[in-house]
Amino acid sequence: MINSLTLFIGITLMYSTPLVFAALGGVVSERSGVTNLGIEGMMTIGAVTGATVGYYSGSAWAGFIAAGLAGGLIALLHAFAAITCKADQTISGIAINLIGPGVALFVCRLLFDGATMSQPVPNKIPKLFGGLKVQGALQNLNVDVTVVLALLLAVFIWFFLYKTKWGLHIRAVGEHPAAADTMGINVYVIRYICVLVSGLLAGFGGAAMTLAIIPQFTPTAISGQGFIALAAVIFGKWTPHGAYGACLLFGAAQALTVTLGGGNFAVPSQILAMLPYFITIVILILFVGKSSAPKASGQPYEKGAR
Repeated sequence: MINSLTLFIGITLMYSTPLVFAALGGVVSERSGVTNLGIEGMMTIGAVTGATVGYYSGSAWAGFIAAGLAGGLIALLHAFAAITCKADQTISGIAINLIGPGVALFVCRLLFDGATMSQPVPNKIPKLFGGLKVQGALQNLNVDVTVVLALLLAVFIWFFLYKTKWGLHIRAVGEHPAAADTMGINVYVIRYICVLVSGLLAGFGGAAMTLAIIPQFTPTAISGQGFIALAAVIFGKWTPHGAYGACLLFGAAQALTVTLGGGNFAVPSQILAMLPYFITIVILILFVGKSSAPKASGQPYEKGAR
């Protein structure tokens, strides 16, 4: 019984980690007033970059960092369209989601002899206990280091947003950008930085998938995780701790799928595969009306406009 419970917890933490990185990125961006629906595409770019750099360099951490930079680079497109050009942020995000998988497949075919998936990385993200030999129930909790990094990052972003003056500036820009502007806060700079951070974290989320969970990039490596992360942002009421808890819930749904699929339960595989997405829809139906986004989220800001 204990082994089954720790196995369930371990799988939950494993599958929730990519979501945590991406959801925290969504929180940062939306708190500044920019809706980022392009997290899925940014995660996909991060996934292929992490797997590619991890394979050719032999270093999982090099791949992880490169994935974040790649996610930030594609986020720059969204920032330019949404902030500088004042384009519709929803359309811009959807465009990023269309660009991401296309670029990922192009890069994969280019660098892996026409294949649609990368070669397995020689070294995955290390486990929490490193080279220590653990047995029994503790072995099921020997999760990847990225699990701890995601938790620490959630704590840091919470502290930054709610306990520092820079976090106050971000929240002010997301709620009342015109008022923040009159106080000398540069709305455009803060929004650019937050969107870039959002892409960086989404790239980390993609790399957490292809460098820790599955050791290679495949066309289905990121299949809806970005949208689930957005649902976690809404369910978590646009807060880092709320988003983290929501990601654990969605990770638990994935763990339940794995657990039921590996047991003696007569549950069709198709139903198990749709379970995480079904739970996402149910949660959005139940809680989206009870959550309120930052007031200026999704609204382009034009200096001097009223």
